[in-house]
Amino acid sequence: MNHWDVQTMPTSIFEPMPKGIFDHTDKTMRFGSMPNFFQHIQPVRILVLNIMPAKIETEIRLLRLMENNFYPITVEFIHPQSHDSKNTTTEYLKNFYKTFDQVKGQKFDGMIITGAPVETIDFEAVDYWDEMKAILEWTKTNVRSTLHICWGAMAGLYYHYGIAKKLLPEKLSGVFTNQIRRESAQPLLKDFRTDFYMPHSRFSEVLTSEIECHPELEILATSREAGMAVAASKDGRQIFIQGHFEYDSIALANEYKRDSALGKCFKVPENYFPWNDPEAKPKLYWYSHSKLLTTNWLRYYVGQPVSETTSPKQEWFNAPFGAVPEMVRRFNSSAAQ
Repeated sequence: MNHWDVQTMPTSIFEPMPKGIFDHTDKTMRFGSMPNFFQHIQPVRILVLNIMPAKIETEIRLLRLMENNFYPITVEFIHPQSHDSKNTTTEYLKNFYKTFDQVKGQKFDGMIITGAPVETIDFEAVDYWDEMKAILEWTKTNVRSTLHICWGAMAGLYYHYGIAKKLLPEKLSGVFTNQIRRESAQPLLKDFRTDFYMPHSRFSEVLTSEIECHPELEILATSREAGMAVAASKDGRQIFIQGHFEYDSIALANEYKRDSALGKCFKVPENYFPWNDPEAKPKLYWYSHSKLLTTNWLRYYVGQPVSETTSPKQEWFNAPFGAVPEMVRRFNSSAAQ
């Protein structure tokens, strides 16, 4: 039994569980069995730098967003070797995680860098900042597209573009409406037909005006209350999301209850609890957009692009589901030749 089995999961995590298999031999999460015609396709390789304190919960949230996509996917997790985790046992990290040194000789199709509760600290004062800089530099040549979340986005913008974060007067916590900038041709928010919701939970921010000073970057969505929501480099290699699109329905509630128990007087998360009552059960009304964002990233940024010279096997990376019957026919025809 491994830690993806329902029996070993924290009781606070709701169903359904990510349906995948954890391979202990190479510490890799593999999603689902594939039909025979998928066996010729190399899986999309995703690397996750998980620096959130609640590692298991973060794993589940990200894996749930990546599962049931059209692509065969493998996911590997790494943690900062230069940081002593206070919330995760050494045994757990040894069993399910790798270090940067163990993967830096490889290439990955996509990478996710999570947030971390260090927004109030200068980047240079974070104990694993030197390792973080090495990882961020490595992504420029070894990862097709890197998706940075919350503090990870602030760290990426600071390292790659020298854009500093700004401390907020008080913690920003809640679910906020984000407005899409329609002038962008980037497909990350493709098929987002309306403005969308996303949770935010942070003490700092990167200002929209400072990102706009860099012509190699573009802002894809902003929030009147929460500021910059989604930005990306114009080549799609670096994506920065200042909110927590991956959060499930109970993440903000758990944070609020944790802070309250520690005597920290933060406001109730905005637009989150029904009737603004911390005892009421929150609704997961942002999940469909979070799932679509993840699917778009996997398809348009991480997966192999389709071109006129693409072989039938390679086309599977970007094929819409409705094209499956025709692609099966073409694949079988090419295999018979």
